[in-house]
Amino acid sequence: MKITRIETFMVPPRWLFVRVETDTSVVGWGEATCEGRSETVRTAVGQLAELLVGQDPLRIEDNWQLMTKGSFYRGGPILASAVSGLDQALWDIAGRHFNTPVYQLLGGHVRDRIRMYGWVGGDDPHEVADSISAQLEVGLTAVKMNASGRMSPVATVAELDAVVRRVAAAREVLGEHRDVAVDFHGRFSIANVRRVAPLLEPYRPFFLEEPVVPENSHLFREITSSTTIPISTGERLYSRQEFLPVLQAGIAVAQPDLSHAGGISEVRRIASLAEIFDVQLAPHCPLGPLALAACLQVGFSTPNFLIQEQSIGIHYNQGAEVLDYVLDKTPLKFIHGHIERPTGPGLGIEIDEQAVRSADKRGHSWRGPIWRHSDGAFAEW
Repeated sequence: MKITRIETFMVPPRWLFVRVETDTSVVGWGEATCEGRSETVRTAVGQLAELLVGQDPLRIEDNWQLMTKGSFYRGGPILASAVSGLDQALWDIAGRHFNTPVYQLLGGHVRDRIRMYGWVGGDDPHEVADSISAQLEVGLTAVKMNASGRMSPVATVAELDAVVRRVAAAREVLGEHRDVAVDFHGRFSIANVRRVAPLLEPYRPFFLEEPVVPENSHLFREITSSTTIPISTGERLYSRQEFLPVLQAGIAVAQPDLSHAGGISEVRRIASLAEIFDVQLAPHCPLGPLALAACLQVGFSTPNFLIQEQSIGIHYNQGAEVLDYVLDKTPLKFIHGHIERPTGPGLGIEIDEQAVRSADKRGHSWRGPIWRHSDGAFAEW
């Protein structure tokens, strides 16, 4: 079997799909979305295609090594996202070739269902109670919310109190038997993290996500030692090497993104590394159906897997939804807040190729917002 063609599709609302075709007519799909930079990733996929066309798609590890190390300059979100989408597609091909789910190729399933969580509120959340109630109505037992909008480097009392009020409101709706994760989105300085985390402890968040920007990973030991709340991070870390310092610093939950951190191949290795530190895996996934399907394949075969993010109904999804490009929506259906183990080959979903090709003609140019503080200085989104 040989790879004969690689195509990319920019599909609304903000996703980049990859299609890998073989000379045996077996086709694999993956998702190489890099939010706000997918056009650049598309170019990177085209360059990597020069290495892959003519290769055996079943040599997944060799192809991964070739893609990640076949150039003197390596790493970073653009290359890692391109590799991620292609790696997912190669695993999809392997599963379809052997007529088995990817998790079976990864050693078989270790669970029968995966707990899911959904987003509530928006980038600058205010009222969260109604949003949480809507997620509970579809059966979810866990949600995630942004802690705040813009945050001053040294927050005012009003800013800190607003964070606490939002989390308190979420806990009131959720009660004692459901969970709320709180995403700091890298918007907080370490001074603000130290101040607000103790104030949130009475509401027992599931975890506090990305308290500081990833380039300040050297500060995580100070954060984890200052609160009893589990700390999570990882959506902007792209390799085992980048995860090692935060694992050593005592995070509780690792959140690699399967469309950014080297695909199924590397995230499996990140999960194994995390297991050494008694850290749980909860992949970041505010993306499309292929990224979600890849996450689930890893989740069903990974012992230290905690919970899975998904973006059905998220505020970013303008003009298209997660299931719009899937022929059979059953494998991604929520049942009592979980997704049951899929049995289909490869990634376990069937992409509506006609819908994807049509959507690519419309394309998208999604960009994250640019925020500024009241004095005009740049603010982290």
